[in-house]
Amino acid sequence: MIDEAACRAADLEGWLAPAQQALIHREGWLRMLAPRACGGAELPLPDVVRLEQAIAARDGSMGWVVTLCAGALWFAGFLAPERARAIMATPDVCVAGSGAPTGYADKEGDGFRITGRWDYASGAPMATHFTLNAVLRERGQVLLDEAGRPRIRAFIVPARHVTVEPTWRSIGLRASASHSYRIDDAWVPADHGFAIAPEAATAPGPLYRFPFMPLAFVTLGANLLGMAQHFLALARPLLTARRHPATGLAVVELPAVAARLANATAAMDTAQCEFYAALDAAWAAAVAGAEVDSVALQRVALAMVETCRQAVDTIYPYCGLQAAHGDSDINRVWRDFHTATQHAMLVPAG
Repeated sequence: MIDEAACRAADLEGWLAPAQQALIHREGWLRMLAPRACGGAELPLPDVVRLEQAIAARDGSMGWVVTLCAGALWFAGFLAPERARAIMATPDVCVAGSGAPTGYADKEGDGFRITGRWDYASGAPMATHFTLNAVLRERGQVLLDEAGRPRIRAFIVPARHVTVEPTWRSIGLRASASHSYRIDDAWVPADHGFAIAPEAATAPGPLYRFPFMPLAFVTLGANLLGMAQHFLALARPLLTARRHPATGLAVVELPAVAARLANATAAMDTAQCEFYAALDAAWAAAVAGAEVDSVALQRVALAMVETCRQAVDTIYPYCGLQAAHGDSDINRVWRDFHTATQHAMLVPAG
């Protein structure tokens, strides 16, 4: 696995270090959710989520890029098989993208002409393709669905049609390079479009019957868990080395601090157990062809994220000025964690 020096360098440079990129491609992590039939690994979802947690526990930006870009290649299971095979045959294939429908796709001949601008494409510098959602139009008129709302379709577009705009200036996940991108009047064949729904899957198997929203929640949640675990691992030696000015005791020996650390660790352990129990049960249901309880799984994932938030924010005040130094490892992890919590899907309900 990558050492801390590479992670520090990536944070400063604003993009994953060459060794990190090489490791991602060598291990085939971006292909782990893509169908076997088109060159992917098609791993069981619980295995993927546990791996993503482990990567994020080493480096938040690398975990985030792997998670978002591997998730985008999951869409290969919803593309026309010929198109999916062609994309997967791309050397060092990597798909970045955005879910917001901030562009238009105009019907033109046997395809669509796409124009728009999208934000937050993690992994953009190494993307060979980009995914996006666009509002459908025909002869300049927005097409509406049965409820009278604009029709939206997902597309995958080769990087040659895309202009990346270096807009990512967040305090954390700096090396994820989650830049904006735009497409100016690019025509793509119709088979670059797809629908993300179990009934629209073109690949067999439970991975493509698993609903999108809970899949997104569990993969993102695992990243927050990994980052929080990394933070606590870095905090413990700081709490041991730091002395209370009045008593001379190590901060970790103060009863109130020791109790907070023990409670935070125990709460995260419990949340992790509940999270994986729910994920494993949902996966077993998908394998059996039964319905996945999406609401329950999302609830457990969000509860785990909230537990991680509380754990990190409870321990941070005791870590000393080193945790506030922008070039320290623990500060990088703290910044990564709190940036990741701002993902739209992870906003607390109340």
